[in-house]
Amino acid sequence: MSKTFLKKYSSFIISAGIIAFLVILYFTHQPFQDSVQEAWNILLSGDEQRIQEYVEQFGIWGPLAIILFIILQMFLIVFPSWLPIIVGVLAYGFWWGVLINLVGVGIASTIGYFIGKEFKNAIVSEEKYKKMKFWIDNYAFGTVVLFRVSPFFSNDAISFIAGIFRMRYKKFMLATYAGMIPLSLAVGYFSTDIDKLENGLYWIGGVGAILYALYIYIDHKKKKNHAKQ
Repeated sequence: MSKTFLKKYSSFIISAGIIAFLVILYFTHQPFQDSVQEAWNILLSGDEQRIQEYVEQFGIWGPLAIILFIILQMFLIVFPSWLPIIVGVLAYGFWWGVLINLVGVGIASTIGYFIGKEFKNAIVSEEKYKKMKFWIDNYAFGTVVLFRVSPFFSNDAISFIAGIFRMRYKKFMLATYAGMIPLSLAVGYFSTDIDKLENGLYWIGGVGAILYALYIYIDHKKKKNHAKQ
């Protein structure tokens, strides 16, 4: 394996190595598996007191544990993206919980973006990029916002995709927070009623996807007609 390859894909190799290590550890080390299952059961229990006591046992490291969980969640897609928001709000209150989540999302999104950026040339050639540049320039921002808000799409995969397709980092982060701030506030507000929260997210995601697809269709058609004139 060449030094150039290692240097070029070092972030991806390190990330893949960490995830592979955790997966192997989970299936080979019973105490670790028990700890993960305990955390899973508590965090999904909806029991405010249990969640608060569980997070508080980490002391001053509690917020960092939630942020780490958000980062790992980028690879562990089995965890719903809104779960860390609920955990943070139940453990530290509404505003601190939302703030902790937004910090974690910013870090996780940045990591995912730059991992994707390292693979941009290997996955998307310069010729393909030029063909897609129109879509990236005109519709990437709204697409990122929609992915952040909607439970239908992978909230984490969009970070890799944005890096791969060379979306500007500042624009990507602005779109990320444009979607995550209202989502975090809504999830924090309805954190005690999971059923209402899930129904609301599906309605928002479904209606949002339909409206945005309709917008892209109309806007693209308008731009094509304008270019012909």
